[in-house]
Amino acid sequence: MTTFTEALRSGEFIIAEANGSLSREEVTIAAAATALVAGTVMGKITASGKYVAYANGASDGTEVAAGILYAAVADSAADQKGVLIVRHAEVEESQLTGIDANGKVDLAANQIIFR
Repeated sequence: MTTFTEALRSGEFIIAEANGSLSREEVTIAAAATALVAGTVMGKITASGKYVAYANGASDGTEVAAGILYAAVADSAADQKGVLIVRHAEVEESQLTGIDANGKVDLAANQIIFR
């Protein structure tokens, strides 16, 4: 019998968020060679203001966790729009991709709580 594994759905990592769209922000995701899944921790490139996957060892701004990708984005040779959870939310840590201790500190400063 074949076993199928379902990918994380949009926003599935969210336990609670602020009313309306207070927790969310529409951003520009920089062109990427690989797709990003919902729940990916994102960093902001200082020079361009665009977002890519958080990289703690980087030195271009992406070493600071700035939000969590709400819905998956496909690999693309062009920039694309995306939605991040950037403030006032409670999330399931085990469902996040790319989180580490430093990223948790960064996101906690924006009132993102991990369970």
